[in-house]
Amino acid sequence: SYSVDDEEPLPSLEITVPRDLADGFINNKRESYKFKFQKIFGQEAKQDVIFDSIAKPVAECVLAGYNGTIFAYGQTGSGKTFTITGGAERYSDRGIIPRTLSYIFDKLQKDSSKVYTTHVSYLEIYNECGYDLLDPRHEASKMEDLPKVAIMEDSDQNIHLKNLSLQQATNEEEALNLLFLGDTNRMIAETPMNQASSRSHCIFTIHISSKEPGSATIRHSKLHLVDLAGSERVAKTGIGGHLLTEAKYINLSLHYLEQVIIALAEKNRSHIPYRNSMMTSVLRDSLGGNCMTTMIATLAMDKRNIDESISTCRFAQRVALIKNEAVLNEEIDPALMIVQLKKEIQDLKYELALVTGKQRTSELSQEELLQLDELIETFLEDNDPGSSLDVGADMRKIKYCFAHMKVFFLNRDESQIMNRPMTSGKKLLSQDTSEEKYSNKEAEEELEKLKGLLQQRDNEINILVTMLKKEKKKALDALSQLNATSAGSTVLEQSPSMSLEESQSPSRCFSLKEAKDFSSSVPRPPFLSRETGGKMSLGCQEAFEVFKRDHADSITIEDNKQLLKQRFDEAKCLGEKLNEVRNKINHLKGKMIQRQIQRAALAVSNPSAELTFDPVEENLRMQIEEEKKSYKIVYSHFKGLKVEIEHLQLLMKKVKMKLQKDFEVWWSEEAKKLQV
Repeated sequence: SYSVDDEEPLPSLEITVPRDLADGFINNKRESYKFKFQKIFGQEAKQDVIFDSIAKPVAECVLAGYNGTIFAYGQTGSGKTFTITGGAERYSDRGIIPRTLSYIFDKLQKDSSKVYTTHVSYLEIYNECGYDLLDPRHEASKMEDLPKVAIMEDSDQNIHLKNLSLQQATNEEEALNLLFLGDTNRMIAETPMNQASSRSHCIFTIHISSKEPGSATIRHSKLHLVDLAGSERVAKTGIGGHLLTEAKYINLSLHYLEQVIIALAEKNRSHIPYRNSMMTSVLRDSLGGNCMTTMIATLAMDKRNIDESISTCRFAQRVALIKNEAVLNEEIDPALMIVQLKKEIQDLKYELALVTGKQRTSELSQEELLQLDELIETFLEDNDPGSSLDVGADMRKIKYCFAHMKVFFLNRDESQIMNRPMTSGKKLLSQDTSEEKYSNKEAEEELEKLKGLLQQRDNEINILVTMLKKEKKKALDALSQLNATSAGSTVLEQSPSMSLEESQSPSRCFSLKEAKDFSSSVPRPPFLSRETGGKMSLGCQEAFEVFKRDHADSITIEDNKQLLKQRFDEAKCLGEKLNEVRNKINHLKGKMIQRQIQRAALAVSNPSAELTFDPVEENLRMQIEEEKKSYKIVYSHFKGLKVEIEHLQLLMKKVKMKLQKDFEVWWSEEAKKLQV
């Protein structure tokens, strides 16, 4: 259904739509679609090839001080999340984000000419609401518990994200841990098109600031790595309920993204609808702004998905028409600016003192204040309208005169109010009385409102008490029925009725207090409740072991365990080898120092003898250099192995958490079925 032509300057993809026989012999539908791209990757392309071709040039521009964006677009199940984030099974399946982090921190470590600071943020947009996936204050059990991110816009139309935290990452390990923390909070669900479909748009941003020592300019750059949720045709997938609501929001936000891109491609368009959705507002710089943007179009080349693939290619062609103007982001260091301004103020003070011949202080002296008081008093007593108050070109004196005049006029107004006739006082009294009546009326209305609210709350409490009594009666009936059928059994497997209660409430034996909490204990599994401290009951443990054994990810966990053990053994061998090389270098250095001491002693005892070339010392020096080269090679291998081990540990943790969440869902569903 498709063919790739790599021979042209720009490789092209041709998609062939098979003729539908049901349309008859006269069919004018287009059968062939041809699209050109800068690079086309096949289904067998490796992740490192994708990174070298797409992400590496953008990462280099970000390190140079330019903004960058990489985003993946395509239908559900076409491989966007795998391309951006990577797979959870093998180390070689790492996506663009972890590889970019490794590349950036490796470059920063090698570059000692500048001082770098790196921060990361992780934003999730789910159903047009933004959430901070890296919230440091608490661990959220549900996505709704995460802090909501709001969009703020300043007078220069710059976008600011309120409640989105910036976490500092000093090395690759810290950055990967933050990435893993954000991935565990992402919204993922199973759809007919994809078993683990991303139901939200996620934007992982790396902020880099660089400054040369002694320089006054700072460079700021940011790299957006965007994983868009997949578009899908609801009529084709047949989803409903909660998944349908998610699909509506996803398709709507992608529709607004397409509107923005169409508007940017038109030359004479004055208004760009960025504010239609949160995603287009956040990516304003990336789309037609100060940014170097790369788009990855992912296609599911299957006969059922030909229409979606053509639509994705058309969207990519529209994106290619946008022209961004990326500029170097440099600004003056604010701290240095403050120092320069302070120095300038001091210099101006010295110049002013030279011109006036007087050294000015921040406050006026007592003599100057007395002189000013006399001048003001003379000015106020003078009845001549043409008189003036001359205090010189000193702002301190001018401000003091204004403050003195203000106090004078305030005192005069108060004395005039006190000397008003009695009639005005009666008017004021009547006015106060009317205001008091008005305030009493407001107080009565407020009291009536509060009474109504209190009555409403009383009614709600009565309803809740009635419901609690009913629930308590049901729980006690269930408890008595259980005691009647199996009086002494406490273990799950010994009694069918106990099995039912075990699935509903995970504790091993019942008490009256547990019976009261019967209904509240059903939907939440025991190992995730805070009251149990993470401990499972006996029946729940056995169910979890069976669930884990039959789960699809159990093979992945075992494979990663074996690989991790193998890598640990390799790291141990490399560590022993490093110690051997280090000891050998120290031994050779000791021998060389001893040789140098012997030669120095010989030169002291026989000053007339000339110092000649020592082949033994030169041989020792060459051996040390060779061992140092060997040490560097082994250490670089050891360092790479350490990164791989840390990544494998994160993958293991991620798979285990997914397994635990799947068991929680399964346990809740089984409990509800048994309750029904």
